[in-house]
Amino acid sequence: MISITEWQKLGVGTAGFGIFFIFLGVLLYFDSVLLAFGNLLFLTGLSLIIGLKKTFSFFFQRHKLKGTSFFLGGVVIVLLRWPLLGMFLETYGFFGLFKGFFPVAFGFLGNAFNIPFLSSLFQRLQGTSSMV
Repeated sequence: MISITEWQKLGVGTAGFGIFFIFLGVLLYFDSVLLAFGNLLFLTGLSLIIGLKKTFSFFFQRHKLKGTSFFLGGVVIVLLRWPLLGMFLETYGFFGLFKGFFPVAFGFLGNAFNIPFLSSLFQRLQGTSSMV
């Protein structure tokens, strides 16, 4: 059984509230205050869940520097009250950071939900790329 520390539980809640505020900020026509607050909560929650050292090493790997710069640059742009441009930059950076994870996620979804049409769609989206 996996043990979860109190800091990780707090991190899950903080990251969850961050995602909620980002979603609410987008729904309310890119409200810059909600987006900025959501970004700060999400990054704080992420660092509480996996730890500061692992968070730093995840964001600053050599092959992820482009995605990191766009993601963190988008956060800074949102904090400077340019929410639409900041969210576009963050979205591009997010896909740059997690592009190696998407084939794994689609493969899992294709195996987890044994629905004929969705299963073949997820297997097609999975492709042949790997995490490495």
